[in-house]
Amino acid sequence: MGKETFAFQAEVSKLLDIVARSLYSHKEIFLRELISNASDACDKARYAALTDPAIASGDGFKIALAFDTKARTLTVSDNGIGMNHADLTELLGTIARSGTQAFFEQLTGDQAKDVALIGQFGVGFYSAFMVARNVEVVTRKAGDGQAWIWRSDGRGEFTVEEGTRDERGTDVILHLNEGEDEFLDPQRIRHIVRTYSDHIGIPIALKDGKKEETLNTASALWTRDKKDITEAQYKEFYHHVAHGFDDPWMTIHNKVEGVVAYTNLLFVPSRRPFDLFQPERKPHVKLYVRRVFITDDSEALVPPYLRFVRGIVDSDDIALNISREMLQRDPKLAKIRSGLVKRVLGEIKKKAEQESDAYATFWDGFGPVLKEGIYEDPSHRDEILALARFRSTVGDGWVSLDAYIGRLKEGQDAIYYITGETPETAARSPQLEGFTARGVEVLFMTDPVDEFWIGSVEKYRDKPFKSASRGGADLDKIATKEGDRQDAPAPADADALDSLIAAFKAALQDAVKDVRASKRLTDSPVCLVADEGDMDMHLERLLKQHRQFGAGPRTPRILEINPAHPLIRQLAELAKTGPTASNAIADAAFLLLDQARIIEGEPVADPAAFAKRLAGFMAKGLA
Repeated sequence: MGKETFAFQAEVSKLLDIVARSLYSHKEIFLRELISNASDACDKARYAALTDPAIASGDGFKIALAFDTKARTLTVSDNGIGMNHADLTELLGTIARSGTQAFFEQLTGDQAKDVALIGQFGVGFYSAFMVARNVEVVTRKAGDGQAWIWRSDGRGEFTVEEGTRDERGTDVILHLNEGEDEFLDPQRIRHIVRTYSDHIGIPIALKDGKKEETLNTASALWTRDKKDITEAQYKEFYHHVAHGFDDPWMTIHNKVEGVVAYTNLLFVPSRRPFDLFQPERKPHVKLYVRRVFITDDSEALVPPYLRFVRGIVDSDDIALNISREMLQRDPKLAKIRSGLVKRVLGEIKKKAEQESDAYATFWDGFGPVLKEGIYEDPSHRDEILALARFRSTVGDGWVSLDAYIGRLKEGQDAIYYITGETPETAARSPQLEGFTARGVEVLFMTDPVDEFWIGSVEKYRDKPFKSASRGGADLDKIATKEGDRQDAPAPADADALDSLIAAFKAALQDAVKDVRASKRLTDSPVCLVADEGDMDMHLERLLKQHRQFGAGPRTPRILEINPAHPLIRQLAELAKTGPTASNAIADAAFLLLDQARIIEGEPVADPAAFAKRLAGFMAKGLA
């Protein structure tokens, strides 16, 4: 096969340009990234050797660094799993991640901000172009007889052609730019490896002529005593397993003895990983058995709602030859998973109690994911609910459910909430007016996941959850504030109001489920509420947007009218005049229904009829 030329995926070209521009002051991390890739390749080969012992033949797994001052090349070699033709075009030519375009749209041109974003995304192999004008990859996949050569200058294209390599593995050859002589200096290379990659559990050798020197301790960091590990070493190991630039928000390192013995070294990032909301919801904790890598995305080890956690788990008690498929049914792994979840939630709880400001930052980034566990993991529901934080009608900060319960109003026996797109839009909802008048705090449920878990959780600490946008929100037991009692306008005459409600029902018919007087409205003339047992309005709209609700009409809602509003009082008086006012009241009923729909963010049923009625009312008002 001759040389083939391919174009980089458009996003790769953008990333290469940004990496070269924004990460210039951090350029030594290219070596950390290439060594991490080599280490991962060796881990995969070691796992493959469990079923194919021929792969493990030789002197063991290793990573080698070599430099040539005359040719101005730096080479990173490994004898790991290697790549074939398909791997090269897929792994080194594309960024197969959903949301990639959205990532680039967030970049501002501000170096500090862009570095943080790129750190969330991860640059890996492409960081080589920070220091190299050309990069060659010579590789041969384990079990294949054919080697391949990948070449590129990072400017839009790459080539792939057949090559030669005596054994499996990969050589990444960097042809360094002018001015990058520091990466040909053995002392500088030693310093970078010992700073960033000392924790790698595979020997990293520096070849200098005929001499070969091992630069790292080559013992897996998690096997060492905690007292012998520095904060900087923990940080660099986090960079290795997370492929990020941020520092860990939390480090959890412990050994567990008992029915199943294992060691875990886990990290909670300080920044939200870029793939946090990918549909696959894959965990990112690596499983090792006796220091042999097994897998890095098993839900049997970590549940999806903890997918922001990074790190490793190593056990001597699991069968070394276990397949990834058998992991799901292994009772020992289930025991480890239970212990990990308990440990992570326990450490997060400590942080919440001891560092409320830091915890607020954590919740802002990872709360929507952690809340998935409320409905996915009933066994830990109470712990997660205690950790949950919400915005509310009281203040701008985060509120815990315990804090909310601690300031319930006299006569209040429920936790009230309202769903919406954002706290700002939810706060403008007319359904909140009666709660505000009574000083009752209402929680804002604005994450999509809130719509799902709230339906499966009946109560917290014996206090039921009640939606402020449902018809059964009982406010009669809670007194209004003293000043509001004195200033409140008188409601419409009871008989007149009954006549108006009857006229509204006759006009609207199936467009609404019911029309009733409201006890929650103080300023607005009308609002829509869901009946008890009906789907919440925001949830139905969300499902409609994602085509999960079907093509039928929306669920009819209850139209509540404010008896004390001047417009409702006038319409009630008009309703007493009988049939002569029926047309005007019918038009008013549809206009108010459409107004309520608009406030809820829903389209009016008939825009042309709405415009005609509105024009008619305006003409009468100006006559």
